[in-house]
Amino acid sequence: MNRLAAAARGEIPADLVIHNARVANIFTQEYEPADIAIYSGKIAGIGQNYSGLVNFDAEGRAVIPGMIDGHIHIEDTMMTPQAFAYTAALHGTSTVMADPHEISNALGMSGLEYMFRASQGLPVDIFYGAPSCVPASDLETPYEELDMTAMKSMFDRKMTQHLGEMMDFPKVIAGDPEAWGKILAAGDVPLTGHAPGVSGKELCAYLSSGIDSDHECTTLDEAREKLSRGMWLMIREGASFLDLKTLLPLVKENPLNAARCMAVSDDITARYLLERGHMDEKMRIMIRDGLNPFTALRMVTLSPAEYFRLHDRGIIAPGKIADFTILDADTMDEAFKVHSVWKRGLQVVRDDDVFAVNDAEHLAPVTRVKVKKVPTVEQIRIKAEDSLMNVIGVKEGTVITKTLQVSPKVSDGYVVPDFENDIAKIVVLERHRDTGRFGVGFVKGLGIMRGAVGSSVAHDAHNFVVAGADDESIITALHGLAEMGGGLVVSEGRELKASFALPIGGLMSYLRPEEVCAELAKMENAAETLGVKIPHPFMVLSFLCLSVIPELRITDLGYVDITKGGVQELFVR
Repeated sequence: MNRLAAAARGEIPADLVIHNARVANIFTQEYEPADIAIYSGKIAGIGQNYSGLVNFDAEGRAVIPGMIDGHIHIEDTMMTPQAFAYTAALHGTSTVMADPHEISNALGMSGLEYMFRASQGLPVDIFYGAPSCVPASDLETPYEELDMTAMKSMFDRKMTQHLGEMMDFPKVIAGDPEAWGKILAAGDVPLTGHAPGVSGKELCAYLSSGIDSDHECTTLDEAREKLSRGMWLMIREGASFLDLKTLLPLVKENPLNAARCMAVSDDITARYLLERGHMDEKMRIMIRDGLNPFTALRMVTLSPAEYFRLHDRGIIAPGKIADFTILDADTMDEAFKVHSVWKRGLQVVRDDDVFAVNDAEHLAPVTRVKVKKVPTVEQIRIKAEDSLMNVIGVKEGTVITKTLQVSPKVSDGYVVPDFENDIAKIVVLERHRDTGRFGVGFVKGLGIMRGAVGSSVAHDAHNFVVAGADDESIITALHGLAEMGGGLVVSEGRELKASFALPIGGLMSYLRPEEVCAELAKMENAAETLGVKIPHPFMVLSFLCLSVIPELRITDLGYVDITKGGVQELFVR
């Protein structure tokens, strides 16, 4: 006898029945008063008068499907997959589609293997994308390169479910055999993309590869064009890069677009998760902005499920896995507060407490290379030239940078930081192979008035990056990072004022979420004493090294601009 069907017919007791629920029906866009019968981890039936071995009274509260984050880098939380999953579950998240290219750049294949092991048996299902760009481009240096053979191995070993974002969009557009070889090696899986500012014929060329999603839209015109060319839109709302309100009019003016749009995190911090939330915060933002709650709900449930071909989830319906969240109210309102969370029919969250599912400790591979070749103060000095200077321009709230051309401030024949114009020096030191190679440039918009801030979280190759007001503080910060093997540092002169070690590849900590937040707050407070005012300064700093985002960036090779074809000069010729 098919016992799931028997439970659906009510002929045998269900394992669990949620009574007195108001089921949020995404298709009919209404609340349906009903009982939910669960058998063997799946929803058997929705209706009235079901009986179960275990019964739970929802007391008229709204019940929604488990929410799905369609694109996130767990490493950016600085937490292990376990700590992240326990935190995300508290906010009604049941599934995440994670791209592990951060740890894969820092630790190679062994980094991905660790993430996969550590993600088993958690209250959140974590599906990984095969990191398609390690390195992100030829303009930065990772621990090791992962080619199409490595990617095929990831899929053969069932560690990956989809293709991680293909960031080297110029190579895809140009028909580069290596980039297209990785796409072909992935086979018949969802192919996620990364195409900032790409439009017109170049967009058509990018899409001709089979890649059909993007999370880099920052304007309505860009989003409309990509949607009209068949792309699925992943609308980013993370800790520092906030595109949801900008792009939401695309869905508000035509709610049918929600079927091809999803709200995602991309990069998010532990503090954001603890203080603001996860997918529940995106729901609050969308509802407050006037979007129909059912339309918003589709963008964090059914739409990502359909895109990633997860046909067993995304809605509350018979035959689907029993992932659902009970809200604290009878409707989806601006508060959108989670009451309890259920994973495959098991309660995993109650009264703001998550039940442990997997407490096994998965030790990660340690950083293998200890940096010995740290440059000297003399080596990072820049001799002045009779020319304008290129400077990286930071704009708060966006991942995009600008190429600024300014007159350098000169002292004793050398270019120095310009406090009056908020221009600091920035240095990137290669850390994986101990080559001693470094790049030097200048950045506007960080607010540094003295000392230096540094990190080994530097997208995507994750070399050491330090920005500072004087050379001595910068070198002190680099030595601090080298001695720890990776982490965050704040220095002033020869003093290391604060540090936070990240032993897992220089990216993540074994600490609990609250402890990670406390350490990060300590570091941000220390940075603030130097004059730094921008929110999430270490995350902003980390993105200045991301070679696959326009415009000007800095890596261990120096200034780079992927839209201009590669390495750029410091001075304007």
